[in-house]
Amino acid sequence: MGNDRKRTGLGALAQAGDDDFSVITAIGGPRGVVESMLPGFLFVVMFVVTLNLQLTIIVSAALAVLQVMVRLCQRQSVMGALSGLAAVAICLIWAWRTGEARDYYMYGFLTNAAYIVLLLVSLAVHVPALGFLIEFIRSLPTEHFRQWLDGWRSDKELVKAYTIATWLWLGVFALRLVVQVPLYVTNHVGWLGTARLLMGLPFWALAIWVTYLIVATPMHRHKMRERAQLEESAEHPHASNSTQ
Repeated sequence: MGNDRKRTGLGALAQAGDDDFSVITAIGGPRGVVESMLPGFLFVVMFVVTLNLQLTIIVSAALAVLQVMVRLCQRQSVMGALSGLAAVAICLIWAWRTGEARDYYMYGFLTNAAYIVLLLVSLAVHVPALGFLIEFIRSLPTEHFRQWLDGWRSDKELVKAYTIATWLWLGVFALRLVVQVPLYVTNHVGWLGTARLLMGLPFWALAIWVTYLIVATPMHRHKMRERAQLEESAEHPHASNSTQ
């Protein structure tokens, strides 16, 4: 089955080995890059220039809402824009309630810390989170969950690749905290905002690209084995039934 619609994020990695991979497409294309970075860029620039937190929050909120409205008017998918709006709204409300511009970035610290915990847990139980998410997107196990889980976890080469990729993402989240938390503590809002922008989408794009390099070949081999097994089952249906 052909599918001309290119996936983004981890969905793009689920197609690794089947199609040409594009980092720009995986992070949402040029428009997605602009829409993702613009609210944060506007917030830090406006606050550094005006030192007026309320004005900065109002303008940043207006921009986030405008992005969603433009997509609605153009009858385009708004799910990504809505999720981005929700995240920006949480950040802005947090800063508004505390009266501290630096608290705009607190939600990011909490989410990065939560991701670190989840990734560590997944590694501890030998179900690497990157593998779980990519395989879930790729095959959507609506039934026979245990069989689906064992299906990809029994491939040692693939699991090793997913484990390395999971450590990679854990390192990205940890590095963000190591760099940004001291800037938060010392209240260097300008530098904190700059670090957040540089370690946001650019790091995301880099992590997706390196993850692709790690998992593409093992995933391709795994898919080939899956197809071979399906073809063998189709050619010898009675043999497969007799084993049940």
